[in-house]
Amino acid sequence: MASATIEQINEVLDQIRPHLRVDGGDVEVISINTDNTVSVRLLGACNCCPLNLMTLRAGIERVIMNKFPEIVRVESVT
Repeated sequence: MASATIEQINEVLDQIRPHLRVDGGDVEVISINTDNTVSVRLLGACNCCPLNLMTLRAGIERVIMNKFPEIVRVESVT
């Protein structure tokens, strides 16, 4: 299990949430899995945006993995 907690990941995501919310979106951390992946749910406009994969990889995943090197991937769940 990753040493990061959901609360700590949410604190890191608070850095990028204003950018998501400008366009009517947000992100919710669902779980930290035993394989060191983080499951998130894209909310609002982020859920249906055609660029949500880029937001997930270049934004959300990058910020989380920079802060918590033990995290190997961030995946979006519905």
